[in-house]
Amino acid sequence: MRGQILEFSVQSGAGIISGEDGYRYTFVGAQWKGEAAPVPGMAVDFQLEGTEATAVYRVAVAGAPGAKSKVAAGLFALLLGGFGVHKFYLGYIGPGLVFLLVNTVGWVITAFLFGLPNLVLGVIAFVEGIIYLTKSDEEFEQTYVLNKKPWF
Repeated sequence: MRGQILEFSVQSGAGIISGEDGYRYTFVGAQWKGEAAPVPGMAVDFQLEGTEATAVYRVAVAGAPGAKSKVAAGLFALLLGGFGVHKFYLGYIGPGLVFLLVNTVGWVITAFLFGLPNLVLGVIAFVEGIIYLTKSDEEFEQTYVLNKKPWF
């Protein structure tokens, strides 16, 4: 069944889900199957055992708060990929800094390496942009927003 988290307390390790059927169900933190902590407003999928929600998973909802656009990420990668803008947009600070640092150092030593670092970054960003744009919205959300896969 699908629903939405109404509340979750880290201290008590319990929360309440409003099901799509209009009823409310309790769940405990041990039933949460996501990496990030559950927060109010998060869309979830769960199984029922009486009035208890079990096997609670976060689900991707396009247009939900925190959702990222695959088109924006893809265009950032294609147009500004060498600077890591697409990485920062998706919340990958570490990989974004790698792009930015390698790009900056690449320009400084470009005379010695014929721009090779920048060329490599450009190819990586181009490939990532194409991958972002060719995935379905659900697949993009699941792979890059929920599962936080930073490379390819």
